[in-house]
Amino acid sequence: MNMSSGNGQPVIRRLSEQVVNRIAAGEVIERPAAALKELVENAIDSGARRIQIRLDRGGMDRIEVTDDGCGMSPGDLRLAVERHCTSKLRDETLVRISTLGFRGEALPSIGAAARLTVMSRLRDSDSAWAIRVEGGVVGEVEPCAGSPGTRVLVEDMFFATPARRKFLKSPRVESSHAENVVRRLALSAPHVAFRLEFDQRLILDLPVQDMAARVAAILESGHADGLLPVEGQRGDLKLSGFICAPSVHRATANGQMLMVNGRPVVDPVLRTAVRVAYRNVMEHGRHAVVALSLEIPPEQVDVNVHPAKTELRYADSAAVRALVIGSLGRALGTGAGVAGVRPDLLQSRGPSPARIWYPPERSADATGLSTRLAAPIDASGAPDPGLPTGFAESTLPLSALPAARKVVPEGPEQPAADMTPAIDHPLGAAVAQVLGTYIVSQTADGALVLVDQHAAHERLTHEILRQQYLGGEIRAQRLLLPEVVDLPARQVAVLLSFSVALGRLGIEIEPFGGTAVLVRTMPALLGKEDPVGMLRDLAEELEADDLASPAQADALDARMDAIIARMACHGSVRAGRKLTHEEMNALLRDMERTPRSGTCSHGRPTWLKLEKADLERMFGRR
Repeated sequence: MNMSSGNGQPVIRRLSEQVVNRIAAGEVIERPAAALKELVENAIDSGARRIQIRLDRGGMDRIEVTDDGCGMSPGDLRLAVERHCTSKLRDETLVRISTLGFRGEALPSIGAAARLTVMSRLRDSDSAWAIRVEGGVVGEVEPCAGSPGTRVLVEDMFFATPARRKFLKSPRVESSHAENVVRRLALSAPHVAFRLEFDQRLILDLPVQDMAARVAAILESGHADGLLPVEGQRGDLKLSGFICAPSVHRATANGQMLMVNGRPVVDPVLRTAVRVAYRNVMEHGRHAVVALSLEIPPEQVDVNVHPAKTELRYADSAAVRALVIGSLGRALGTGAGVAGVRPDLLQSRGPSPARIWYPPERSADATGLSTRLAAPIDASGAPDPGLPTGFAESTLPLSALPAARKVVPEGPEQPAADMTPAIDHPLGAAVAQVLGTYIVSQTADGALVLVDQHAAHERLTHEILRQQYLGGEIRAQRLLLPEVVDLPARQVAVLLSFSVALGRLGIEIEPFGGTAVLVRTMPALLGKEDPVGMLRDLAEELEADDLASPAQADALDARMDAIIARMACHGSVRAGRKLTHEEMNALLRDMERTPRSGTCSHGRPTWLKLEKADLERMFGRR
């Protein structure tokens, strides 16, 4: 009920300190995981080398954090539970903040919402001291038993604010949030050992580690080759860390561990940059798994945006995005079969995304083009000389694929007479083609590799087209007879609005009535690819994208790669086409040389690997 004066006008009154603290606590401590985050940050800031964490019922009943840090004196202990008291700010500018905590709100907020007990002992002291806060009521500092360091006990979370407790989720959900918090903080402090228990059940037990080992443990990357190192610099900005290959992905962004100046953050600028960097190599709707650390001058970033301290503002967010996208692009630009791009056949992929439509194999009768199938391989491994070999003229022949080497800036060209046994290559030596679609090869270590021939060739074609487009070198081949493509009027309008951009891709079109366009040239690299199917697909690609406007340079550049991907799909070796032994090995070698060839243009894996241990597990041998 509102307080009012005799004339009915509301009267302004000063709230009690306890009520103020409870209101403020709602911003800082919205769930047990938030309280845990503040306590672990304090432990890291104290110089701890080991932190032990115990939770009961997701932290709703009990949170206990014990560290071996510097500890606190009785006087410091009394100030620590008062609002806006901190030892972590050296000045009042709020610019050069080198600690995880700095606002002086955590312990008072927790004490306002729960039953808080803090026990601490200085490293050179003979005794420990304790203070207790219940619902904002602060007790006296008293002596107690305890080891050097600090032990914080939080019980009955939100007992003083029952409305907030009513909206907590189940213990399982709250535990999940708490574990995610600990993983992020453990990643920011690999020099600290962490032990995490839920309801007396061990969840994490991490020793002091180097960053690579800590990242592998936190991201749960079971394979040593599952991580790609990332290094990049742009002016005063530096980026480092590790990322998983595009074949490793999750349904949510929880696998993205991001840090800025050592502080774990949930930052939309960084997440958007990661998504853009993986856009052309990962399935749509899936999220990359990364652990990245950005170092930025303190005066170029504001960490005092929200009490949770996980949101940031940058002086130049465009430079941050460019650094992340460029650095990740270089890290992802490796060929298939090398370290860091090993898809795991046995990993759970979650719900299957929508199927990708691939252009069907065209018969000679349907296209008027000669279709020459490759000869089958006999028991000796040699093709039958009595049968014709080769590909249909409408596809990019594998003999042309060595041109893909041009898109790899590093490393010398392979000599023409390479005597290295094929089995010693990362993707091994081709053994057979099965189901007219998949190449089976064997590596020197006895592993089996499966390759999707269409997906692989699609990526190789994509990279050649992309490199030619960036260099302005896509050569157009004039059609003997211009092709008329009938389309809905709205799609004709979209295509014509992009005629200049399509011309840079080797596709020259012009209007031909209200519901048709005339195609005069096609990219020479695609050979005699049918322009009708391609133009229809490109029209649908552009029509479906609301941001695809020829007046927006950024949007246009973003769509070019998708258009190139569709062109590559049309110009690639189809599933069902038989390959000779030499062609299969040529495809494997070009995959190893071509950037981003671990996935196709749609983000699906081009190859899978089965180690001996994987086979033994599948057959119950281990």
